[in-house]
Amino acid sequence: MRRFSPFPHPAVIIGTAGHIDHGKTALVKALTGVDTDRLKEEKARGITLDLGFAYHTLDDGEVLGFVDVPGHEKLVRNMLAGATGIDRVLLVVAADDGPMPQTREHLAIVDLLGLRCGVVALTKCDLVDGARLAQAEAEVRALLAGSGLADAPLLPVSSLTGQGLAPLQALLRQAQGDGPARQREGGFRLAVDRAFSLAGIGTVVTGTAVSGKVAIGDRLVLSPRGIELRVRGIHAQNREAAQGHAGQRLALALAGVEKDQVRRGDWVVAKPLHAPTQRLDARLQVLASEAHALAHWTPVHLHLGAEDVPARVVLLEGQAIAPGGQARVQLQLERPIGALRGDRFIVRDQSALRTLGGGVVIDAFAPATRRRRAQHLAVLDALEQATPEAALAALLALALPAGVDAQRFATLWNLGQAQQQALAAAVPQQAVTDGQAQWLFAPTQIERYAQAIREALAAHHRRKPDSPGLTQEQLQRALRDKPAGAVFALLLRELVKGRVLERSGPHLSLAGHRAALQGAELQLWERIKPWLDEGGIQPPRLSEMLLRDRSLRRDQVLRVLERLQRMGNVHAIGAEYFIQTTHLVELATRAFALAQADPQQRLNVRELRERVGVSRHLSVPLVEYFDQIGLTRRDEVGRHFRRDPRLVFEA
Repeated sequence: MRRFSPFPHPAVIIGTAGHIDHGKTALVKALTGVDTDRLKEEKARGITLDLGFAYHTLDDGEVLGFVDVPGHEKLVRNMLAGATGIDRVLLVVAADDGPMPQTREHLAIVDLLGLRCGVVALTKCDLVDGARLAQAEAEVRALLAGSGLADAPLLPVSSLTGQGLAPLQALLRQAQGDGPARQREGGFRLAVDRAFSLAGIGTVVTGTAVSGKVAIGDRLVLSPRGIELRVRGIHAQNREAAQGHAGQRLALALAGVEKDQVRRGDWVVAKPLHAPTQRLDARLQVLASEAHALAHWTPVHLHLGAEDVPARVVLLEGQAIAPGGQARVQLQLERPIGALRGDRFIVRDQSALRTLGGGVVIDAFAPATRRRRAQHLAVLDALEQATPEAALAALLALALPAGVDAQRFATLWNLGQAQQQALAAAVPQQAVTDGQAQWLFAPTQIERYAQAIREALAAHHRRKPDSPGLTQEQLQRALRDKPAGAVFALLLRELVKGRVLERSGPHLSLAGHRAALQGAELQLWERIKPWLDEGGIQPPRLSEMLLRDRSLRRDQVLRVLERLQRMGNVHAIGAEYFIQTTHLVELATRAFALAQADPQQRLNVRELRERVGVSRHLSVPLVEYFDQIGLTRRDEVGRHFRRDPRLVFEA
């Protein structure tokens, strides 16, 4: 059995850039011996139409991987699909032509993608004399001034005679040491740029791994489609391997997906990173060469990874972005894509003929926003911090009512389990947990919320000592400083569990608070309680109870029942019915089960009468009471439960 080392070949990925017919493909062939023009039409027309790939193994085993891109203006989108994950740029300029339109556009794209390592090859130097060669060198240096490649080496070369190829290759191999850092600790991500089928192997996808590691047998997800996959085989840098990692070009043989289900722009990712999004908050830089400022709601083409998707630019700062300027924006996409914080992108105009600018993703899971909302911008300030520790600390300091969604934060930064644990140890925090979901708060923020809850209940007990307390909705309305609704409910549950609060039916009170009847009121309650006990979920009407004992006065009975209602012992259902809490819980629980069984999860009043056995006179005011206490809500479809009654009435 053949053995594979985990990472057998140090990876260097070099991407070409430059104008059409400046000799990119010929130069790659001269360096590697591989003709990257693989399509029949490319052979016939003598130009590159799509991405081409070549690999060259050096004497020390290091592998240079080349991504050869088209130079035609109409094929820039194909060029962008190949720009993801390259280590070093090979900018190709023909000595006889000098810089041309796509030379400039490709250089601008390289800058916007944050690529700073590169070499400039002045090709076709065998076709010009010394004076023209010197002039071409000066033109290129002038073009590079102020760009990320301003100090890049410039070498005259000839693919035909071999002039300059040896020193060029020596410079390119240095990319292993000075290229961009790759994230190997987080989850695996691969930007798919090709998909095909091979006999006996099945579906194969290729692309550059931008983070993490992958091994044969791993289970991944095709995102944003959500198709689960299993890795059957791996080629890393064009060689069979047991594993692959960030920074390598990989070919993955996949089980669980057909070739027709995969498209350029998809991602193959670890399961936790499957999080499709249609809104991205980002920092966008507009090219200085643009004639006009970029306006709010401008339609664009967004290129991220190998994806190309129509989008709209929502300005979060200012009225427009001037040429050469930058600002934070929200990109609203036509369809879901895969993206994470730090991903670089390019935007081109609506016709996809001109590059407008580019930038970096700040928040891949951006909420719908109102322009210039101060809290939104403060969140982006925090997320633009250089490290997850600094970002989380800044977010917690904002005291957001909804806290920080722990899983979403980990996904956004692509943090592995060990990194998440280190983050929890490094940044002081307090978690509110509901099953797998977890929200993070600054410890002082949670204590402040708890103190506000205690003070609100204490004030209520002082005003109404016979009241059992406040419902969750009443308590939430009483607080000015409070967390978001879902977190508030969980915090109350924790306070009840910690015996800081007590729950009696739907009411919450401070621990130890007791509301009770005294004297004549207690004696009156002891006379009518057996009738309510006997009736259970179908209690007698108030008028029926008064007829049973004519010595009872209606105003006295109502006063006692209303006090018991404030104490949480009974509930007034309409004008005539009073139900004890235990019986109301039974009715609500059975009604909830009926609604859950309905295809549209509606509560049908007629079915409630027939299946539970309550009268028509009680069923209508009963469901109206459910609406009143916030247990149910009516919409155009019908009446739906807002929450499980067992949680509302839990003891």
